[in-house]
Amino acid sequence: MSTETPEAAVRELAKQSAGTVVVLGIATIIAGVLAVAVPFVAGTSVTLLVAVLLVAAGIARTIFAFKAESWGKGILAFFLGVLTIFIGLLMFARPLMGMATLTLLVIGYLFADGIFEVIAAFKMKPLKGWGWMVFSGIASVALGFMLAYEWPATGAWAIGVLVGIRLIFSGWSIVTLGGAARSAADEVPTAQAA
Repeated sequence: MSTETPEAAVRELAKQSAGTVVVLGIATIIAGVLAVAVPFVAGTSVTLLVAVLLVAAGIARTIFAFKAESWGKGILAFFLGVLTIFIGLLMFARPLMGMATLTLLVIGYLFADGIFEVIAAFKMKPLKGWGWMVFSGIASVALGFMLAYEWPATGAWAIGVLVGIRLIFSGWSIVTLGGAARSAADEVPTAQAA
């Protein structure tokens, strides 16, 4: 017969779960490092995944067009579905072109994000930390310019590197979260068995 209290059992379960989270975070960091080390493979994988998702979305949109109450309402959905399928198949057939296209989208995102971040920073200017927001916005725009300057050559590596960096940061935050959960579980007092 187990003498373990329910509180101790919950604490042990929380510690095990936190350990699983830490392992998941470490695996994510390793995937990120691999993506940065072999950016072409990572970029191609992301491009092929986007291509498959586009084809699936196009098929769903085309099916929706046939389910519409009238052909007039469904014709636009039908053509958009066919176009989405075509773009997905094109990206699947030509992943380098797909990577270059995705890189253009990333460049546009970096420009827009950086500009809006700088504007937001100046709106909160008297508050602490507004300078870091300006710096972050300028860095985002600068990265966009760097990628745009070498485009389309950057399409071969940029997506893989950016996904890899994102995975590394995400993995690190997961590891930190798991460590914090483990520490919290250690600090929970357990009731003494009578």
